[in-house]
Amino acid sequence: MKTVRKLIYGEVWVSILLVGIGFLALFSLFDLVDDLKNIGQKSMFAGAEQVYQLRHSLLYVALLGPSHIYELMPISVLIGTIMVMARMAKTSEFTILRTSGLDPWRALRLLLVMGSVFVVLSFAVGDYLSPVAQRTAQLLKAKYQGRITVGQTGAWLKEKQLYNNYVVNVRALSPANEMQGIRIYEYDNKGLVVSLTEAGAAQFATDQSWTLLKAERTEFLIRPSTDSLNKGLDKASMTRTRVDSLRWPTEISAEMVSVALLKPDQMATIDLFNYVQHLKANGQSSQRYEIEFWKKVFYPLSCLVMVILSLPFAYLHFRAGGIATYVFAGVMIGISFFLLNNVFGHIGNLQKWEPWLAAAAPGLLYTGISLTAFGWLVLRR
Repeated sequence: MKTVRKLIYGEVWVSILLVGIGFLALFSLFDLVDDLKNIGQKSMFAGAEQVYQLRHSLLYVALLGPSHIYELMPISVLIGTIMVMARMAKTSEFTILRTSGLDPWRALRLLLVMGSVFVVLSFAVGDYLSPVAQRTAQLLKAKYQGRITVGQTGAWLKEKQLYNNYVVNVRALSPANEMQGIRIYEYDNKGLVVSLTEAGAAQFATDQSWTLLKAERTEFLIRPSTDSLNKGLDKASMTRTRVDSLRWPTEISAEMVSVALLKPDQMATIDLFNYVQHLKANGQSSQRYEIEFWKKVFYPLSCLVMVILSLPFAYLHFRAGGIATYVFAGVMIGISFFLLNNVFGHIGNLQKWEPWLAAAAPGLLYTGISLTAFGWLVLRR
């Protein structure tokens, strides 16, 4: 059994590696072609003019690599395993292994063990390597081309504190991880605006607070009228204060701001979970981020689905012709899984499905297909 395991694992790993390198090279080429138009752009950073050059573009494309590896891992596992299984079926190697005692359940167990390794690898890349690389790539782009921002108004966050509620608007994030264009609206328990604090920039402090730079705080005061002629009418007044530095205590962390400004699918699982809990605690809609959180949980498990789906290809009977048809079938299956994974996420967000169901539906569907193919083609035939 050790010899069989070494034979299958060795060929499958090499095949998956070659397929993954091919896909990564193709996607990196697309990224480079798309980024060529930005070469030569100029911006000011730290008081000096910065020019976006070809070497910066190549570094940016390289930093996008981990994200592509994470996205392409299940497809590479599927195509690489199909290539090996189909080739072994064509050359009768797998038939010899079957006559030597490799029954279908043992073959399935071998592939599931190998698939578990790719599950762990996919989780490590998607949860640790990809977020760091993606954030570094965005900061690199911001340094030479401008700030990191979302739309025209930036990111909006909400926080409930002991006495009042706050709505925070962050226009952009600078390459130095400094927030820019800050507006903090403070509301009392009646929903009335108490104050507005504006700052050109803000920094994250280490004691659960922000340091607002060049801040301007406007307080709105409403007092009941004491004039007998205007009885029942409230008096409103406004005071404005400007300070060079202002500490604002908050539990909105740098990771939460990053989630709001960057793509949620590129964030770590724990950061998404904390942000979802923050949204729920403040009465905000968290549907989109919950779906992304569950997709981060279930997506690495799709590697197991792919190896199950590839096993029936080893039991096909053909003597002549190449395996291109079966590899093409594997490519189509992989692409359809990738598309369905994105489509179900958008549909679940629009239709208000249970987040875990919207994220798990493609995997459950393909698990059913793979087990059906395994039962019909392998066990029954």
